[in-house]
Amino acid sequence: MKKLYLDDVRFPRTDGWSIVRSYEDFTQWILENGVPSVVSFDHDLGVDDQGNELKSGYDAAKWLCNYCAENGLPLPSCNVHSANPVGAENIRNLISSFQKKFGR
Repeated sequence: MKKLYLDDVRFPRTDGWSIVRSYEDFTQWILENGVPSVVSFDHDLGVDDQGNELKSGYDAAKWLCNYCAENGLPLPSCNVHSANPVGAENIRNLISSFQKKFGR
């Protein structure tokens, strides 16, 4: 079972996860390894050298939903571990909407 953990600083509490630290690493990992069985999302993924927010876990979840839809793939089991309550809820709502629309 492939498990993918997206977070810019934290580590998963259990073993067996592949860890990616950015949106770009997330998308590249999936393109190289395929859609994992489980994904755990953080929302806030840090800032660049100029203090601008980087693409978020929401952006990664949106990319994943689009990738699965375009390729006829089921969405993996998704967990949100973000400490940002609004961002976490946005990711959950996006995933829920995808599952209602595509039934997968």
